Amino acid sequence: MPDSALSIGIDFGGTTVKIAVVYQSHIIDQAPPIATQEFTTRHELIDAMVRTVEDLRGRHPTVTSVGVGMPGFVNFEKGLVYGLTNVPDWNTVPLKSILESKLNLPVMVDNDANCMAIAEWHLGAGRGFQHVIFVSLGTGVGGGVIVNGQMVRGMRHGAGEIGQTSIDYQGRTGHYGNLGALEEYIGNREITSRALEAYAAAGVQKFSENCSPAALTTAAHQGDVIASAIWDEIGRMLATSLMNCCWLLNPQAIVIGGGVARAGELLFRPLKEHLFAQLSGPFVDELAILPAAFGHEAGIIGAAALARESVTAQLV
Repeated sequence: MPDSALSIGIDFGGTTVKIAVVYQSHIIDQAPPIATQEFTTRHELIDAMVRTVEDLRGRHPTVTSVGVGMPGFVNFEKGLVYGLTNVPDWNTVPLKSILESKLNLPVMVDNDANCMAIAEWHLGAGRGFQHVIFVSLGTGVGGGVIVNGQMVRGMRHGAGEIGQTSIDYQGRTGHYGNLGALEEYIGNREITSRALEAYAAAGVQKFSENCSPAALTTAAHQGDVIASAIWDEIGRMLATSLMNCCWLLNPQAIVIGGGVARAGELLFRPLKEHLFAQLSGPFVDELAILPAAFGHEAGIIGAAALARESVTAQLV
């Protein structure tokens, strides 16, 4: 493989930081995860990330770059992390320059959902499309948007936050004061809460572990009508948000990943039904709704691809 082919991807999460050496779409070596909450300051956590990267470089000396996906608002051009919702001491952190000075390697920093989008666009289910929307369904709802073959970033690099778009102008108040924010309805915790309420209303006692997205998937496959109805409602709510995106952007495809998307057709069938019923003509003709190709590795693969392509572009 060429010397510029290996890069390191870092997927920074609220629970763990995952770091691996990546060749194209293949993780060829991965370090043990770093427990995010074990560190009281960002300096300690960054030092732990640096040590892990250096250990991997010791085994793979041809690594040429590092990419980092962060779960928050990121100034992509400067590699500046504005803030992280669930991790303290991460306000306005120049992560790119800090890591470059410690590692002596080119570093790229982006939002984690954008990294997922890059992985799927360049190497996965979105490959070949010039107009595509990517959605990640998990604890929250993340997104990335490709228009005319380019990532849409916006004035302050915050574009693509589909989870913060509204599905109800009189709905629940989101984290930023936005009413009816999608992720207030179909994040992991919100799905579990919705299921507990639905079972209680039917006189059925359930516990949280029986109402996770994974448990609801199993229950629906076993013929549980309440679980099936919940998936239909989730599909309907997601369709409302994506309908707006389609009328605005006219994409060729929508790629959906994340843990919630592992429900498969329980989610995709009602999503397609409710979405297509609200579109017409060129907005629905040949529109593809696709499951993501990558699972939990998408953030690492995308961050590594971002870094590798940046180095390749500099060499041209």
